[in-house]
Amino acid sequence: MNKSDLLRYKSLLLTKRQGLSTGKSLADSIPAAGELRGDTADIAVGAATTAMQISLQQRDGKLLRAIDDALARILREEFGICTECGEPISKARLEAVPWTRWCRDCKERHGSRS
Repeated sequence: MNKSDLLRYKSLLLTKRQGLSTGKSLADSIPAAGELRGDTADIAVGAATTAMQISLQQRDGKLLRAIDDALARILREEFGICTECGEPISKARLEAVPWTRWCRDCKERHGSRS
């Protein structure tokens, strides 16, 4: 992979990372104890919204770790190489998921595992 490709992927990763980092913090979005008010339906909607926000925050945390790992692989000059089989990861896959650690074949063998 040439230097301009690496710089482009680094830029994509940093942009995605910045977008995740600037999101609302979980503490700002979850109501404090005793803050839920209204009828039963309002409280149920509030609880469901809180659960969804926690789930999204956890997903974003995993994605941030994957992005940081990809940035570290760029520094180690290991970016774009499958950590499973050692073969190059296709540019099409890197365009779609620049933080990926695996080529398409290894990802398929592992199923939904990240």
